[in-house]
Amino acid sequence: MSGEARAGGRLVAEWGVHRAAVFGAAYRLLGSVADAEDVTQDVWLRAAGADLERVDDLRAWLVTVAARRALDLLRSARARRETYVGPWLPEPLLTGPDAAETVLVDESVSTAMMLVMEELRPPERVALVLHDVFGVEFARIAEVLGGSVAAARQHAARARRRVAGAREEAAQAPRASRAERERVLAGFRAACLAGDLAALVRLLHPDAVYLTDGGGEVLAARKPIVGGERVAMVMLRVAGRLPPPRIELIEVGGEPALLVVRRGRVYAVDTAAIGADGLITAYRRLLAPSKLAHLSPARSSCVTSGPAAPSA
Repeated sequence: MSGEARAGGRLVAEWGVHRAAVFGAAYRLLGSVADAEDVTQDVWLRAAGADLERVDDLRAWLVTVAARRALDLLRSARARRETYVGPWLPEPLLTGPDAAETVLVDESVSTAMMLVMEELRPPERVALVLHDVFGVEFARIAEVLGGSVAAARQHAARARRRVAGAREEAAQAPRASRAERERVLAGFRAACLAGDLAALVRLLHPDAVYLTDGGGEVLAARKPIVGGERVAMVMLRVAGRLPPPRIELIEVGGEPALLVVRRGRVYAVDTAAIGADGLITAYRRLLAPSKLAHLSPARSSCVTSGPAAPSA
């Protein structure tokens, strides 16, 4: 058997094991399910034409290739984000039992952490994800970034300081348990469906912040709305102009979330920050249709991860 055939056989045999890492790296870097799927396919094609016999650690090699491609997209996306209309939210990554494919889930894919990652410069984001999430050596990271090992370490260190600052700030207001967050969102869902203003206000912190990402595609608030009562009033006023929704409790980025369906299509995905007192401190609603296109109104058929290996 030729070396090329052996390398191809190794890729087919191991791709199923490493694909989730490839997709996970791309998503953490880009905050886009669609772009992460494209990067995952690009990595497969690149690997299929490479001599993998000389690759000792295939997972690290694949993730590094994904990061290099994602870095190109990240740099171009950064310019577009500067003119983005209104608040930016990451595309929802469906996890848990409703996910169509296995994905790697940890704190780094939560909406809150993805928002912190969005504030990092592209090299910092790449260095942090590759080293701290996937354990890639700094020598490899330096090759991706086109700089020295020392510079790669500095990028990671700066990113860590930013993330540590966000974690320290979050620690000052401990969040509710998973069960409590699910209970609060279930109550919020019921109040929304009933149009119960008082019930919504009771679930919102007096200083709650409401973010809506319409991406300039649909009508959405371009600035955060602050104040629990004001948030509740705005949500019900907007809902009163629209057909009745179907709202389902789902899991996004390892966290409880709500899927809102109107007229047979996904209208929004909502995530929330909920304190230990059971009050919602931040409510985030993703409305941009382009960011919801990968989701199906039927929970059981939602698609959220990169492609499986193409048939040989």
